[in-house]
Amino acid sequence: MAFLEHRLIFKNIDAPGYTRDIACYQKHGGYEILKKGLAMGGPAIREEVKKSQLRGRGGAGFPTGTKWSFIDPAKATKPIYLICNADESEPGTFKDRQIIYKDPHQLIEGMILSCFANGVKLAYLYIRCEFTE
Repeated sequence: MAFLEHRLIFKNIDAPGYTRDIACYQKHGGYEILKKGLAMGGPAIREEVKKSQLRGRGGAGFPTGTKWSFIDPAKATKPIYLICNADESEPGTFKDRQIIYKDPHQLIEGMILSCFANGVKLAYLYIRCEFTE
């Protein structure tokens, strides 16, 4: 039985002529999800992520909606931070590097949307010192 691959995260990075600049990203629909999310509002985004069963890209594949449910932006008495861990310390792993190098605006858009949905005012992107480009 054959399965069709449906690439979501890597859908553009190997497309002919695709570059990592913002104009190319927008030409391919980049930042449209952010616009939609801003119109929806934070609670609706959180619910959508939970329903989607989106999972983290780490080894455990932890459900993002569950992770987000541990915080309540409306009741937070201290700042909420977003940390994008692109450390890639597992031997032979190149999944994060491909996104950062070939489609950085997709990562940025996701971080902005996550911040908006969760009442985050400050985000950090952690990358390895070996990522020199």
